[in-house]
Amino acid sequence: MSHPATQPEDLKLTVRKWVVQLEDVLRDGEKDTARPIRRAVIAAVVTNPYAGRWSEDLSELIDAGEVLAREFMTRAQDLLDGQVQAYGKGGIVGENGEIEHVAALLHPKFGGPTRQIANGVSILPSVKKHGGQGAALDIPVHHKDAMMIRSHFDSIEFRVPDAPRANEIVVALAVSDGPRPHHRVGGLTEAEAKGEDGLR
Repeated sequence: MSHPATQPEDLKLTVRKWVVQLEDVLRDGEKDTARPIRRAVIAAVVTNPYAGRWSEDLSELIDAGEVLAREFMTRAQDLLDGQVQAYGKGGIVGENGEIEHVAALLHPKFGGPTRQIANGVSILPSVKKHGGQGAALDIPVHHKDAMMIRSHFDSIEFRVPDAPRANEIVVALAVSDGPRPHHRVGGLTEAEAKGEDGLR
């Protein structure tokens, strides 16, 4: 990966660690895949500035979502050789935080730079939860151009063994450079999709 594991200058949250999970799927069931399907999760463990206190204004997290999205998708494009086909996002907030803290990271400003860098149109499916160290996320993914392309409905499981601590948030982007292995349940195909409205 060409990007050093540093903290972006415009990110105001403290990053304790970057985490990357990478897999190449070669076989499912009793059959090899036509080609390796690369799936990745890019994540950050960040300090939650609102942990243990109430605030109507969550702008620190909202603004950080934009910076993290840009960083995640840039790294994702490197890992997948610019071939991101499907994406999704998720987060886990530690016990002193709120579900809304994850929502602030993921929703107002995260989607824009993610779609822009991936040349995507569709919204990103998402998941958010409370959890302690080692809690797992099943991050949903779907096609970046048209969310109704059934072959790309999938999820990627992810966890960080020592996060989130009580005052932290784990925030993550999941990507894939292909569909589920051996998809054969019909529905809208990539060839049929128009990729104009993010749905079909």
